[in-house]
Amino acid sequence: MDARLILTVIGPDRPGLVNAVSDVIAAHGGNWLDTRMASLAGQFAGILLIAAPQAQVDALIAGLKALEPRGLKIGVERGADATVAPGRTMSLDLVCLDRPGIVRDISRVLADRRVSIAELETERTVASFSGEPMFKARAELHLPPDLDPDELRQALEGIAHEMMADLAIASPAA
Repeated sequence: MDARLILTVIGPDRPGLVNAVSDVIAAHGGNWLDTRMASLAGQFAGILLIAAPQAQVDALIAGLKALEPRGLKIGVERGADATVAPGRTMSLDLVCLDRPGIVRDISRVLADRRVSIAELETERTVASFSGEPMFKARAELHLPPDLDPDELRQALEGIAHEMMADLAIASPAA
């Protein structure tokens, strides 16, 4: 059985970074499974899930660490062998005027109800007509089995109302 490794990669953004990492992974029989990458404030930041043969893991990690003199910081964590199927999920889309504390306020509502954030993407943009700074968030949420989705929806709508935010909450189609 292949080992699952979670990699974090951070360094000054420049062409060829993904290729350098992918070369090392491929050279050790690794398989690139899942990725989130972005250029943020001039830095390249990525998180990857890869699978690699157990016998190659130590050499693969050494190969990745050998990229660090090129300006990359690479973290490696071993993942779980089996994935647990999530229970109920919901998606959340939010748009509002930007201000400090938006993620804190939303995440507090979720944490108070033991909701896990499986994915979170945020972006600061500029409103097309007014030029005001806008905050956009999209999240995939995993609900605990005993949580009433309507109670979560009401709590999120309440905080969105306080923020004067546009909020869309949906359960995936069955």
